[in-house]
Amino acid sequence: MTSAPQPSGVRPAPARTPRDAFAALRAQGLRLSSARRALLVALVESDAPLTAEEVAERAAGDVGRADIASTYRNLDVLEREGLVHHVHVGHGPGRYRYAGGEPVDFLACEACGDVLALPPAALDDVRGALRERFAFDARFSHFPITGRCARCAG
Repeated sequence: MTSAPQPSGVRPAPARTPRDAFAALRAQGLRLSSARRALLVALVESDAPLTAEEVAERAAGDVGRADIASTYRNLDVLEREGLVHHVHVGHGPGRYRYAGGEPVDFLACEACGDVLALPPAALDDVRGALRERFAFDARFSHFPITGRCARCAG
C-alpha cells in the first residue's frame, strides 16, 4: 500500500493544543503576542482550513480587532515555524490550518467551496494508481483534489 509522502523541509509541529503551540512558539524564540495567540486559537478550534480573512474575523473576538495585513504577517511567521500550513483550494484565496493535528489530505468542491479533510490513508488507492501508472508520488495536503461534491454534482 502506498502511504502519503511528507513535505520536505517542513518541521513537524510539536503541539496538539493551543497551550502546546504557545510553548512551541516561545521555545523557538518568538514572541507570543495577543494577535498570534488569537490566530493560533482560531486555527486550532477550526475543523477546516480558513482563509486569512476568516482567521482574522475569528481572532477579532479574542483581541477586539484583527488587521488583515498583520494577520498575513503572523500567519507567515507561524508557517515558517511549522505551526501552520497553507492549502490552495481551487481558484479562491489560500487557506490556513493548524499543523499540530493529524496529517490530512483534502478534497475541494469547485462549485460550493466545501473542503473535506481526510486522513491520508483514505487516498492511498489514488496515490497507488498514480504511482503505478505515472511513477508519480502525489500529495493532496497543499493542493487538494478538486471536483464537485455529491450535492453539486447531482
